[in-house]
Amino acid sequence: MALSDPEDLRWKAQEVQLAIARRAYKLFESRGREHGHDCEDWFLAESELLRPVSISIAESEDWIRVQANVFGFEEKEVSISVEPRKITILGRKEPTTTETEGGKVEYIDWSPDQIFQVIQLEKDVKPEGTVVELETGVLRFELPKAAKYAVDATPAAA
Repeated sequence: MALSDPEDLRWKAQEVQLAIARRAYKLFESRGREHGHDCEDWFLAESELLRPVSISIAESEDWIRVQANVFGFEEKEVSISVEPRKITILGRKEPTTTETEGGKVEYIDWSPDQIFQVIQLEKDVKPEGTVVELETGVLRFELPKAAKYAVDATPAAA
């Protein structure tokens, strides 16, 4: 699976964050503009617009493995970027229509139809060495850790 440019993905993610902000504001207005519930409004807006993504992280001396559940999303519907301390996953599900033998059209509405997940990593990784695959609704990341210390190749002066 190809990685997206982190800066491009940040711009796309802003659209999602703006949609959440607009929905949170509507919730605020529907309550008569009563202050003090901003986090509640934001989290409710997120739950209405974004599908949850469960994450698991495993670490060894040389690598970090991350798994993210993106069930129902195909590779073409998901964009990801990897930075030294962060993984960003952004996806939008397209409506699905299929025609059965009897000519009946089935329409599947995925609601919520988007995912947006930022995973903060505790250790630096090498984005260029990352391997990512999507299999049966699970994104698997194999992230090589960056070197702990830069090695000085010059011999010590005697």
